Amino acid sequence: MGISGERVAGVSERRRSAGILLFRRGQGELEVLIGRMGGPFWARRDEGAWTIPKGEYGEDEQPLAAAYREFEEELGAPAPDGGVVPLGEVRQSGGKVVTAWALEGDLDPARVTPGTFELEWPRGSGRMQVFPELDRVEWCGVDAARPRLVTAQRVLLDRLVAELAR
Repeated sequence: MGISGERVAGVSERRRSAGILLFRRGQGELEVLIGRMGGPFWARRDEGAWTIPKGEYGEDEQPLAAAYREFEEELGAPAPDGGVVPLGEVRQSGGKVVTAWALEGDLDPARVTPGTFELEWPRGSGRMQVFPELDRVEWCGVDAARPRLVTAQRVLLDRLVAELAR
């Protein structure tokens, strides 16, 4: 659903993800928790290689429930208690639609134990390797987070700032 709640036309339910953008009000600066995507494709990148904790869900799961599940799967810790703020949807370059919520809370990045995935690497080698879903997790200010996030997710920062200003 878009920020106003409407469905995004032409999106397969198999291509949907849900996530939580954790935020805290630091020393005079709004900070967000983001993670660099793990695996060989992102290993040497910083700009555009970070994401909010998120993951895919099926037709039998509610997006918000999936967002909480994926937060815990990707970070190895449950999301903090508190009320969520809907941030709507964004469509990533590959076509996947991400539904996101903001949640105020704190989490020590040193406590993160990322989930893993298996991938044949190098491609065509027949050798399966295990990589972390997120290889690094950090708190950073909104302005510092913007260029690091994948392009489509950057608008989530704007939506968060706008919601908090209300």
